[in-house]
Amino acid sequence: MPRDPKPTTAPASGLKSGDFRYGITSLQRGLKILTLLANSDSAMSATEIGRATKLHGSTVHRFLVNLENSGYVSRDQFSNYCLGPRCISLGRAALQQLDVRRASAKELENLNRSTRETVHLSIRSGLTAVYIEKFDSPEPLRIFSHIGASVPLHCTAMGKIFLASLPQKEQSQLLASLDLKRFTKMTLCTRSAMADELAKVKAHGYALDNEEHEPHIKCIAAPIWDSRGEAVAAFSITGPAIRMHKSRIRELIPLVKATSAAISESLGYSSAPAQVSKG
Repeated sequence: MPRDPKPTTAPASGLKSGDFRYGITSLQRGLKILTLLANSDSAMSATEIGRATKLHGSTVHRFLVNLENSGYVSRDQFSNYCLGPRCISLGRAALQQLDVRRASAKELENLNRSTRETVHLSIRSGLTAVYIEKFDSPEPLRIFSHIGASVPLHCTAMGKIFLASLPQKEQSQLLASLDLKRFTKMTLCTRSAMADELAKVKAHGYALDNEEHEPHIKCIAAPIWDSRGEAVAAFSITGPAIRMHKSRIRELIPLVKATSAAISESLGYSSAPAQVSKG
């Protein structure tokens, strides 16, 4: 798990809304065009966009070509422009993340308070899991990590949750594309071992990281299901192995599964997935 050896004091950490000291002119112009199209009731011509944004015609054309090639804008048969499919995907992802963070905040904070261990919330991004929220342990000996950090799927508890929740065919394809890099002596580095591990995760409804990503660190994770029965996020309790011994993990399992059920229910999920047992 990524660590922060010491606090950083980078200038960007003090960047506030409306602070343009770090503004990038070209980026601001592109966002201006996207914002204009987002607020328009209908598609707009390049001329209309230029007039509304007060940008030169050649500048508007250059930005529109790049935005169209990237899928952020689309052009109709009259060469008028509107937001493209990439914007729809971004919007859905943003709503999903906001919904998951908002829906899980109270439960995860309670989990953090009751266990006194670090609690992470993550979403899957390609071949990694990305932290989108965290609650730090108040203990002197604790795990240091940061929101936005990405971790591998095959050797982390939350990563295993995402892999185990996939349909079998998609899981097999993704597993075949993973680099099963060895991080510690406990890392599972073969496809067959991973397949067996994911079968256990699917059956039990939770996943463990038994010092597989970093030595002396253990995690237990569970999924967050949405109204469609998809694992849109995962959360974990992470702590030093000296505290996360076998008997304590056994005590944490019911708590983790109850938290998973409570958050999932708040997102419209009404019952446990068929592949996950209650045991």
